[in-house]
Amino acid sequence: MPVLASHRKPRTKVRTTTPAVGFTTAALASVTLLSTQSATAAPAEPKPAIEDVQKKVDELYRQAGSATQQYNRAKSASTAQRTKVDTLLSDVAKRTEKINEARRELGAYAAEQYRTGGIAPTATFFLADDPQAYFDQSRLMSRSTERQQKAVDDFRTQQAAASKKRAEAVQSLEKLTETQTALRSSKQNVQTKLTEARSLLSKLTAEEKARLAELERKKEAEAKEKAEKLAARQAAEAKEREAAEKKAREEAAKESGGGSGSGSGTGTSPGTGTGTGTGAGGSYAAKAEKVLAFARAQIGKPYVWGAAGPSSYDCSGLTQAAWREAGVTLPRTTWDQVEVGTRVATSDLQPGDLVFFYDDISHVGIYKGDGMMIHAPKPGANVREESIYYMPIYGSVRPA
Repeated sequence: MPVLASHRKPRTKVRTTTPAVGFTTAALASVTLLSTQSATAAPAEPKPAIEDVQKKVDELYRQAGSATQQYNRAKSASTAQRTKVDTLLSDVAKRTEKINEARRELGAYAAEQYRTGGIAPTATFFLADDPQAYFDQSRLMSRSTERQQKAVDDFRTQQAAASKKRAEAVQSLEKLTETQTALRSSKQNVQTKLTEARSLLSKLTAEEKARLAELERKKEAEAKEKAEKLAARQAAEAKEREAAEKKAREEAAKESGGGSGSGSGTGTSPGTGTGTGTGAGGSYAAKAEKVLAFARAQIGKPYVWGAAGPSSYDCSGLTQAAWREAGVTLPRTTWDQVEVGTRVATSDLQPGDLVFFYDDISHVGIYKGDGMMIHAPKPGANVREESIYYMPIYGSVRPA
């Protein structure tokens, strides 16, 4: 059979260029659209001035300092609570042992009564060979009953006391959990503030970092100038006081020169008074000398938040450790340290006094004289000497 010819129209290969044209048109449209959006979009936020960056970083460090004090307070509370819990648990264990002893004693009495059995007193009297023996035995039984009753009373007392202590221990454990939660929260807060500050600094160019360093030097110079003015004013006041005291002594000597006997007695009295005053001032000066000697020895050691020595410190950790050298125990936080001792004006500062900064009292330093202090400044810095005017002063105290 002859092969039939195909009636299908042969396919013709045609180059399709339309999709390419469509893609190009779409691309051009996209570029046009993006150009239009770029033209109408809001301009990018201007980069903050380096002065604003400095203020922001300083504020973050201040907030980190405040969070550090919260951490220190929570840590102190947690440590104290842990000690209390351990003491209570130890007490509960001892009382439980006493309960067990009382229980064993009661068990012995019960076993003895079970072995001997119980006989009515009348029957015991009639069955006794000797009435006197009965009365002797009766007295023994009476004393035995008293001992048993005492054992029961002791058991109940110990049981009640143990129950009370156990309840106290449970409450203390709950309080410990709360302080530990606050501790973790404070720690996270510190880390958040420091991370934000580091992030801001890391975005600065080399030129901006140089500008920031220049602003820091200017700030330090201004603070140092104020310290020098304070030192000059204090020196002038001290000179005036010395001149006034000298004049008072000369006038007292003239007045006492008229009579030999009474003059001698009068002269002795002021001398004794002056000696007592000098002794009191000398006592504080001696303590302050120990404080400053310790603080100077820490210069160069790093600031670490929450640290109280010996290899690193935060601000209140340094002041606490320094005054401990002089035999004075300070609380752990700036908020508690500011309540210790006597408040003094900035113009009346003496070496060893504590100077506090910021409205939230989140920083403290040790006054060394001439408007200068020794302090642990902030993360990334070491213990150093600095003008007390480097930060806004809140107030000052004399701890002892």
